[in-house]
Amino acid sequence: MQQEHIILLDEQDRPSGTLEKYAAHTFNTPLHLAFSCWLFNKKGQFLVTRRSLSKKAWPGVWTNSVCGHPQQGESTEDAIIRRCRFELGVEISSLTPVYSAFRYRATDPNGIVENEVCPVYAARMVSELSVNNDEVMEYQWSDLEGVLGGISAAPWAFSPWMVMQASDNTAREALLNYSRQK
Repeated sequence: MQQEHIILLDEQDRPSGTLEKYAAHTFNTPLHLAFSCWLFNKKGQFLVTRRSLSKKAWPGVWTNSVCGHPQQGESTEDAIIRRCRFELGVEISSLTPVYSAFRYRATDPNGIVENEVCPVYAARMVSELSVNNDEVMEYQWSDLEGVLGGISAAPWAFSPWMVMQASDNTAREALLNYSRQK
């Protein structure tokens, strides 16, 4: 895959430039555009993934199915499709926004900052997994209600963005409703 970049955002969340992705994620990461996607299988189970130890920020942490950054000229939906293919080797359908206004800033234990406007989506997997080990070290198909209970009981065990997304009542209900559609 060619070198990815991030799309920088100004104070009004408008694109204001780009930076190379790896170099941009530092102790003072600028505000930029991203996305999160929660994937479900035909049984309604949620795919929770554990980030590879090679990740710069939050290595080894359990998180939602796939995250990433749209590239210049690429829609968020197309970026999600691209990252699902790259990270998990899967095709998706029924891509649905569940938390369009999500925005967060968090610092990992190594001091690397995430600072993102990060719309959240749900999607249905329509092919078999072929996980990219450089991105994902483990994964588990789980009942969404069980994962949400785990997040409430032990939020430190999950990525901060996943915890924040699951803590929003509207987003949580949208994810639960999506998981029940089989």
